[in-house]
Amino acid sequence: MSDHDQELEERLIRLVRSSSTLMALLAAVRSLHLQSWCIGAGVVRGLVWDHLHGFSQPSRYDDVDVTYYDNTADEKQDEKLTRRLLAISPSVRWEVTNQALIHQWFLKAHGQIVPPLRSLEDGIATWPEYATCVGVNLNADDTIEAIAPHGLQDLFDLKVRHNATRASADVFMQRITSKRLIERWPMLSIMDASQWA
Repeated sequence: MSDHDQELEERLIRLVRSSSTLMALLAAVRSLHLQSWCIGAGVVRGLVWDHLHGFSQPSRYDDVDVTYYDNTADEKQDEKLTRRLLAISPSVRWEVTNQALIHQWFLKAHGQIVPPLRSLEDGIATWPEYATCVGVNLNADDTIEAIAPHGLQDLFDLKVRHNATRASADVFMQRITSKRLIERWPMLSIMDASQWA
């Protein structure tokens, strides 16, 4: 990891630690004692973009994406973990997903055959925007670990670029519209196809 990448990771970890809300969410998920997990996507992205926009109040998040990797779990495990998290924090809309079973979801939901993922990081690397391919977890010793398979540059540069690994360009554009990204964070740059190189 370069010095610059290390600096961005340390910056992200400081922001996470400064959010009592996110720290409480991380502690709740840690209590599940999963081997490989993180809170990722919108909650982390919003934390950084709110900070870079100078917002005094954090943005409201629709849900909290908890992603984990367990190739021994069955498809009912997500629901069981969600119930346990709701018992701790009932007001949170938890979205729990086992990355080891995502290939089954793609087949059922979209009729699409995709190869099974090999790890948590492998799963995070497929999310629709590079700036969103970020997760954080809380270790037993209270250290925070960042998982960012594509790095953190796009996130801190306020760039929204399509990650075509699994999401089509149409899905990418639908997400930008449905999540009202520009409306919520007007300093963002949406990168068009000619800028994806």
